[in-house]
Amino acid sequence: MMKRDECFRALARHVTDEIVVATYSSAVDWLALGERALNYFSVGAMGLDSSHALGLALGRPDKRVICLQGDGSLLMNLGCLVTIAAAAPKNLLHMVVQNGTYEANGSAHVHEFSELANFEQQAAHVLKQDGPVFATLHVERSKPLTYDYANLYDPARRVALKAALRAG
Repeated sequence: MMKRDECFRALARHVTDEIVVATYSSAVDWLALGERALNYFSVGAMGLDSSHALGLALGRPDKRVICLQGDGSLLMNLGCLVTIAAAAPKNLLHMVVQNGTYEANGSAHVHEFSELANFEQQAAHVLKQDGPVFATLHVERSKPLTYDYANLYDPARRVALKAALRAG
């Protein structure tokens, strides 16, 4: 498994005049490598580093922009991915640093499953852990679904849920 600071040291050997955008843990590790005028740290704006990077990429199409975003930060602003894809700036490099923890906000139990047998084996354990708990289920694409919205959102389901919640 790689370490974030080691990855950033390797990246730094290739960074010249690019704008580097980072927040929280990524910002701390990137700054530890040295001061640069083209560093943009959006501390206090968790999740917005990718949006800030997009803005810089669109505003300065002559400059390469590197976004060093933690997985928790990305989760705070998943909609940015759609916006970035729609804008499609050729000068934006978006790197997600996935360490499986909510490092900046106190940590969480995080699980990743890509095999059904492993998920079946661990599901009971995951359900009993104190939260916050986050799990990623890597699944195959499904066939096209037919949505029966009238049945799915039947008001009787909400009435039954409210009654069950009141009952304890």
